[in-house]
Amino acid sequence: MEFLPPEIDDYAGKFTAAPSALLERIERETWQQVLMPRMCSGHQQGRFLSLISKLVGPRRILEVGTYTGYSALCMAEGLTADGRLITMDVNAELETRVRGYFADSPFAAQLDFRVGDARKLIPQLDETWDLVFLDADKENYLTYYEMVVDRVRPGGLILADNVLWSGKVADPSVSDHETDALRAYVQHVAADPRVEHQLLPFRDGVMVARKLGS
Repeated sequence: MEFLPPEIDDYAGKFTAAPSALLERIERETWQQVLMPRMCSGHQQGRFLSLISKLVGPRRILEVGTYTGYSALCMAEGLTADGRLITMDVNAELETRVRGYFADSPFAAQLDFRVGDARKLIPQLDETWDLVFLDADKENYLTYYEMVVDRVRPGGLILADNVLWSGKVADPSVSDHETDALRAYVQHVAADPRVEHQLLPFRDGVMVARKLGS
C-alpha cells in the first residue's frame, strides 16, 4: 500500500489533523498485538473517514468489516446527536477487544457492533443509510453493495476500501479471486446509473459512490 515516496507520505501526515488518544492507542495495540495490522485504517485514512462523515452528517452509518474498530470510531465523529453506527465483522476473536475500545469512546451509546456474516446480518436491518463503508472480504463487495445501494438515501455515500489492492488490479498479468472481484466491483459501480462515482488513489484506493435521486 506504499504508493507514495515515504517522505511525501510523512509530509501529508504532518499536515493532517491528529487523531484522538484512543485512536492512537488502538493503532499502536493493533500493530503490537493483532494479526494483519495493515488492515487498520490508521491516521490519514482515519481522518479522511472522519472528514467525510462530518460533511455528510449521517444519522445512520453501516460499516461492513470492523477489524479493531478504528474506522468505526472515526466515522462516528460525524454522527448526528440521535445517530447510530452499525458495524459488523465475522471475526469473533476480536469482539472483546473491539467492545472494550468502543466502551472507552465518547460514542459508546451510538455504536452497535454485531458479529456474524454480513450477508445474513444486513437483511435484518430496516434502515436508510447515509454512509456505508465496505472494508471486509473483497470477494463479496458486489454482494454487499447490491444489498445496500437501494437503501442509501439520495446524496448518501458508499465507500469501498482497498480497491487498488496494492496495485494488483492495474496489472493484467495478475488474476486471483480477490483481485478479480475488486476489478468487477469498480466496473459494476462505474456502470451503475443509480450512482455517480470516483476512484480515489488514496492509501490502497477508495471507491466513492454517491447515490443519485431526489
